[in-house]
Amino acid sequence: MAHAHHHAGPSGHDHTVTDFAEMLPLLEQEAELFTPLYTSAAAWLRELEPDPGLVVDAGSGPGVVSCLLAETFPQARVVAVDAAQALLDRAGDHAADRGLTDRFSTLKADLADGLGDLEYPADLLWASRSLHHVGDQRAALAGFARSLAPGGTLALLEGGLAPRFLPRAIGIGRPGLQSRLDAVQEHWFEEMRAALPGAVSETEDWPALLTAVGLRHVATRTFLLDLPAPLSEQGRAFVVTSLTRRREGLAGSLGAEDLATLDRLLDPDDKASVHHRPDVFLLTAQTVHVGVKAE
Repeated sequence: MAHAHHHAGPSGHDHTVTDFAEMLPLLEQEAELFTPLYTSAAAWLRELEPDPGLVVDAGSGPGVVSCLLAETFPQARVVAVDAAQALLDRAGDHAADRGLTDRFSTLKADLADGLGDLEYPADLLWASRSLHHVGDQRAALAGFARSLAPGGTLALLEGGLAPRFLPRAIGIGRPGLQSRLDAVQEHWFEEMRAALPGAVSETEDWPALLTAVGLRHVATRTFLLDLPAPLSEQGRAFVVTSLTRRREGLAGSLGAEDLATLDRLLDPDDKASVHHRPDVFLLTAQTVHVGVKAE
């Protein structure tokens, strides 16, 4: 599982398989670029759960946000949990770079199998866009609830608004490119979900699902990331990586005109590309749902 991704689409031929280790550059780019959003979310969680002893990041990816949680809760021990060892190794590197290794550890686990190897229950469990990569989301959510200490808090980041990078009309190709990319992406996401082992169709009413697994839904809040044009080089690099993955992974579902437009947008020698154009921005929103386990 992995933290930072907005269904960027896979590369390669099997578009229902997501290789998170292969996505490492994108995951790191996004987590670092989205730090203001995650910082705001973590500060809000500190108000709700001010002094956790154990913080678990379920689906940690490369650990950028795991380390942010460790810095937000300086007295807590933090465990980054992921199914990909390459991502956990990177999480350990990030923790070492920030001087957090004395209270930071990793655990390799598939979220579909629960978090049973934790040494003791979590006081705060953070799961950022990892649950939807498990076939039976309700069962996995119940596993999260079992891993909480009495009175513990589950923060589930699911939903929000897909990122926007460009105006509707960009001067090349047909207007509305990103809306069409989003529609193709939604189709890919449904196929990905259906192909997961033990896939169960579920209404994405996250507060209701928290209640269904025995937690008390206490709050939902959406956090905005607004990086206006002209975008920084870091932001442009993320947009290039995101659009490149879509161009590679979704090409079979896009029309010839949209593919040609994407090729121009990604060509560093083209002045109309996202490498150069002044109107590239990043606007997105992510929603966190919080549930608390009974004392």
